Amino acid sequence: MVQKYQSPVRVYKYPFELVMAAYEKRFPTCPEIPVFLGSEILHESRSEDGAIHVIERSCKLNVDAPRLLKKIAGVDYVFFIQKNTVNWRERTLRIEAHNETFANRVVVRETCSYSVHPDNEEWTCFEQSASLDIKSFFGFESTVEKIAMKQYTSNIKRGKEVIEHYLKELISQGITFIPRWSPPAAKDERAPAVGRAPGDIVPDSGAAGTSREPAASPCPPPEAASPDADKLDADYIERYLGQLSPMQESCLIRLRQWLQETHKGKIPKDEHILRFLRARDFNIDKAREMLCQSLAWRKQYQVDFILQSWRPPALLQEYYTGGWHYQDKDGRPLYILRLGQMDTKGLVKALGEESLLRHVLSINEEGQKRCEENTNIFGRPITSWTCLVDLEGLNMRHLWRPGVKALLRIIEVVEDNYPETLGRLLIVRAPRVFPVLWTLVSPFINENTRQKFLIYSGNNYQGSGGLVDYVDKDVIPDFLGGDCMCTVSEGGLVPKSLYQSEDESENSDHIRLWTETIYHSASVLKGAPHEILVEILEGESVITWDFDILKGDVVFSLFHSKRAPEPSHKEATSPSPSPAGDNVQLIDRTWVLGVDYSRVESPLVCREGESIQGSHVTRWPGFYILQWRMHGPLPCSSSSLPRVDDVLASLQGSSHKCKLIYYYEVLASKDFRGSMSSLESCNSGFSQLSGVTTSSSQSQSSSHLSR
Repeated sequence: MVQKYQSPVRVYKYPFELVMAAYEKRFPTCPEIPVFLGSEILHESRSEDGAIHVIERSCKLNVDAPRLLKKIAGVDYVFFIQKNTVNWRERTLRIEAHNETFANRVVVRETCSYSVHPDNEEWTCFEQSASLDIKSFFGFESTVEKIAMKQYTSNIKRGKEVIEHYLKELISQGITFIPRWSPPAAKDERAPAVGRAPGDIVPDSGAAGTSREPAASPCPPPEAASPDADKLDADYIERYLGQLSPMQESCLIRLRQWLQETHKGKIPKDEHILRFLRARDFNIDKAREMLCQSLAWRKQYQVDFILQSWRPPALLQEYYTGGWHYQDKDGRPLYILRLGQMDTKGLVKALGEESLLRHVLSINEEGQKRCEENTNIFGRPITSWTCLVDLEGLNMRHLWRPGVKALLRIIEVVEDNYPETLGRLLIVRAPRVFPVLWTLVSPFINENTRQKFLIYSGNNYQGSGGLVDYVDKDVIPDFLGGDCMCTVSEGGLVPKSLYQSEDESENSDHIRLWTETIYHSASVLKGAPHEILVEILEGESVITWDFDILKGDVVFSLFHSKRAPEPSHKEATSPSPSPAGDNVQLIDRTWVLGVDYSRVESPLVCREGESIQGSHVTRWPGFYILQWRMHGPLPCSSSSLPRVDDVLASLQGSSHKCKLIYYYEVLASKDFRGSMSSLESCNSGFSQLSGVTTSSSQSQSSSHLSR
């Protein structure tokens, strides 16, 4: 595999001619670079007018490699051929180097360039690129590659330090100005054509010469300091992105260049690209794949415009217990989430997970915006934020499988599209039930993210080693014992009257982020039950359900059949709107109860406003049918149920129907014990509950309802 390196643009705030004088001091030997043992000139030439000067050298380098490897290779030193081409007219230097030693086994190529800064002609820019291709090396290819890359990167920044060392040496000698090259016909006695011999350097005489930073060429602002809009300045990286190793800088620049070539439109901001590289440990191929998928996702769902287009519903603003609150001690924006006070179940059922996901995305977009603002305010790179989660009030109602499932889906979206945005997560007042939630959620969180979690139980967050180590005392919220008033909502129970069916909660002008929802809605008419088919291939599986009655009273039952029923969905065949709505029927009118199918659950009457959670352990494979029918007198005949065809005519024009939202899932019995399905979300202080348990001789089951 070919290893590549591309440097950012490094800027010397000195004229090109002075930088060249400093560069020439590196030859023939340079004590400041121990690995560089010496050089000799192989060839030298100049153009007639002296504008072009070419020097070709053989450079001797020491290699810090194991003695055994040197003995096997049979060499103590390696030699490189370096060709320098100075163009005094254009004020550029191009350096091309390649290895002479082991050239048939290892190919090393390096290209460097010095040029005038496009925004300030008194400054000089430097760029460097290199490639390493080890074809074969006595079976030590991997070892040689690691040694070469380590030694090369360790000397990259050293090169700039050496130039700056010799620049200071020149200045200490009084040399601050060297005249530019001029054509032979125009040159005078003070401006030699070639100007690189020691006699060509003009010492500073006080009034004579040009200042290194003339007033006529003011320093461009940091945002414009990059010599090219398509290139990154090393000072810009350090100021806005942070300290990066040479190889990390190279990965950022190469991925950015690739995006510029392939994405002709708008490309992500540099800090956003860097997050994806960090998330993949600076593996360019993996980071590129992850970033491209995210860019396609952002474009498809118009996420770039979410801050302008998304307005949280009033219900979300009232019951969502999260908000921004100043910043932590490191300048990171601080987000507070009072998860223990949030009715997650009510929010999902009242708004749908689509709205919650869109709100979470807007929080992440706002977080990135705040990071940029804080970077400018505090004068240092701030690329992530801190989240303070208060779990006071967390109990079994939060460990509710559909809710946890929605949470995991949101985590997956955020991990895929907002990597490395969380700088620190402070969890306080974690109750005893928290380890259960953590066990379920942590496998879906990236390892790098998990390492940023700090968890405090009880009052351990108070005092030294707690919040005060990360958040200033004057911004600790009042509900955590601080003096700062926090405007984050206190949450509370979402009224069941606000629960919405699937079509109501997802009706918006936004492009759907999720094509499937956790909860589905259904209508139940008199004589027209709604039924769901669940195929069980093996016995001892567990069917779990969770549903809410939004309107009317219904009877819930569970049946088993050895043969598959044919669905009857009137909405699909009716040319005009049907009162049946999203009603599906499966049990054929010719089927006889006790012959073609059997009841495995006693009927459970469910009143309007009730929440039902339950499960059924199956004993036989086959087809199980979950049925909701309108509560009323039982039909006269038990052999079959009235069908939609029999009642639609009498119901035309009538709006009398029941509505419900439901969720179901099938688990293997070995996975059910201790799973989220067996944790009853109805056991909470938010509602008055009573438990109802039903069973049959065929199965073990339970259902729980909330009045």
